[in-house]
Amino acid sequence: MKTEFETLALDYPRENVLRVTLNRPERANAINTQAGRDLVELFEEFLVDTHGLRCVVLTGAGDKAFSAGGDLKERKGMTDAQWLAQHAIFERMVRAIAGCPVPLIGAVNGAAYGGGCELAGLCDFVYAAAHARFALTEVTLGIMPGAGGTQTLARAVGERRAKELILTGRPFTALEAREWGLVNAVYELPELMDRVLDTALRIADNAPIAVRQAKQSIHRGLQMSLADGLAFEIEAYNRMVPTQDRQEGILAFNEKRKPRFRGV
Repeated sequence: MKTEFETLALDYPRENVLRVTLNRPERANAINTQAGRDLVELFEEFLVDTHGLRCVVLTGAGDKAFSAGGDLKERKGMTDAQWLAQHAIFERMVRAIAGCPVPLIGAVNGAAYGGGCELAGLCDFVYAAAHARFALTEVTLGIMPGAGGTQTLARAVGERRAKELILTGRPFTALEAREWGLVNAVYELPELMDRVLDTALRIADNAPIAVRQAKQSIHRGLQMSLADGLAFEIEAYNRMVPTQDRQEGILAFNEKRKPRFRGV
């Protein structure tokens, strides 16, 4: 797996846990064309090979911004054709991140505006710093959310709240985001990453096939009728029955020890 990117910093703070840091602090980690390409390359790789990863954390460099969204300085003067070509990359980025088979935790360490808020919405769940602020401000710029925001926010906070936030473009706090369902937990910045990594490690300690199947069952089932969701769940469940991890989990329970899951 490629580990060197122009706009991303990668490290492994825990075993089987990858931390992906949006690394343009001089531009509040805004997403330019290269950042879009880098995120596409990284997350599309996971669709082919997870390289033993059991959890991924997405955060921003510094303590002020998770991501300020699309890089408007780069977009200044773009022709319609150039704008659409760039956005095609962003659309591919959204599909790659949303399709990540490994659990993805957002660690929102600061402002998450526009596309930054949309990136947070693509994560499986989010922990945020107490000082973090969120906003989908696109309508104030003559556009609308186009990186999943109208879909992920509405699914997280409900249609009526999403309409209020998107149609006004007003910022909201981390505590409001938690109250409304976009954020799972809020911590002071110095403890945010430790809390995120504690959760990531807890996920990574579980059976990786089971975790991936459960993630898919929840996500896809919510887009189905209850009857179809139940059927999908059983198909996902049956994938675990012949695995060695299923046998190891039961054996470890009966032997009163921690299981050693290998993802097979």
